[in-house]
Amino acid sequence: MDLNELQRRFARPGVLTFDEEQNLIRLKLRTTHASATVYLQGAHLAAWQPQGFEPVIFLSRKSDLGPGKPIRGGVPIVFPWFAGDSKRDRIDGHPGPSHGFARIQDWTLLAAEPDGDAILLRFELGPTAMSRSMGFDNFRLTQQFRIGHELTMQLTVSNEGKQPLSFEQAFHSYYNVTDVHEVTLNGLEPTAFIDKTDDFKLKPASHEPLRFVTFTDRIYNGTTATCTLHDVAGRRRITVSKSGSNTTVVWTPFKELPDLGPWEWHEMLAVETANVGTNSVTLAAGASSTLGAHVSVAKP
Repeated sequence: MDLNELQRRFARPGVLTFDEEQNLIRLKLRTTHASATVYLQGAHLAAWQPQGFEPVIFLSRKSDLGPGKPIRGGVPIVFPWFAGDSKRDRIDGHPGPSHGFARIQDWTLLAAEPDGDAILLRFELGPTAMSRSMGFDNFRLTQQFRIGHELTMQLTVSNEGKQPLSFEQAFHSYYNVTDVHEVTLNGLEPTAFIDKTDDFKLKPASHEPLRFVTFTDRIYNGTTATCTLHDVAGRRRITVSKSGSNTTVVWTPFKELPDLGPWEWHEMLAVETANVGTNSVTLAAGASSTLGAHVSVAKP
């Protein structure tokens, strides 16, 4: 669907518009309750700001926008594998793209409509030439955003084939904070974790809030807990509850990256709603499952 067709079918003057940036079509939303930006590539939420608060979703100013390039920040949709591809010869003797193909494919916008005091957006991705080249030809993804003063995200995976479908998935959510050094994260205190910064060692639960003083990359399996980011310097708290998820991933690079500026890492913390590793999902033929995250922001 091209830009003109999207405008004709879905645009709402003063509320919902479409434009193009670096050959990527994006949807821009503004209501009395919130503003948001979603790229059709990856059904990628790049911004969400509820009325009365600073932006909640972080997007790198150095992100290399362009067709087929992963966007640094926002909420990348991870599917069908998390991080590096374990199949080292998936395509012409090489592994597939990091975090899978869903975030670098164009999705189809199915609906954009009012839902109470929010706007409901629904996107779909089915098999493509890229996914088939990687062995995935019998799936369907539906991504739904409910965007208002609070944010709800739901990713439904359907197995349209005759064999079981196994996959990992995540909302790789980057949250905007004033200074990660002054952030505490609650909700994971009783949960052991895999420490990717220390040779993937399994480490015991800390039994205290998580604070950030160095590079952090942790996989917390077996948890359905709600997490709260206390953005102390920003004088607010961001609460992330979830459904259909048994993994939470926490990541901050603590350094500049090629697509992340020298000071930008201070301003972000990734808290990811996921099912990875031992919590990967296997769907029977004809079955479906839904991963959900609900985000709210409040004064401390």
